[in-house]
Amino acid sequence: QVNLVESGGGLVQTGESQRLSCVASGRTFRDNAMGWFRQAPGKERELVAAISSTQSTYYSDSVKGRFIISRDFAENAVYLQMNSLKPEDTAIYYCVARRRWGTIAIITSDYDYWGQGTQVTVSS
Repeated sequence: QVNLVESGGGLVQTGESQRLSCVASGRTFRDNAMGWFRQAPGKERELVAAISSTQSTYYSDSVKGRFIISRDFAENAVYLQMNSLKPEDTAIYYCVARRRWGTIAIITSDYDYWGQGTQVTVSS
């Protein structure tokens, strides 16, 4: 059974930083893209950042320049460093991974594995 377990969410103030972690178990994702989606109340899920097996990255326009995605192949993990947080970053953040090897995808249905989500709340 494949599991993605997120940690690191919580309450922060505007302008502060927070780091999310996701550790996968049940299979290796060395050859697969991983990433982070988020969903705010009343909004659709959106891809925040993704990283390929060759460590190419994608960022949504809303977080570009503030968030950094990275991965550790030995730990089978992916991380999201969030800087200069804003109230509009408040959402549940989900760790995701693709079953198909290789490239980054940007739509929800292209990701086969999802974590349970971790709440990030940014107060003004």
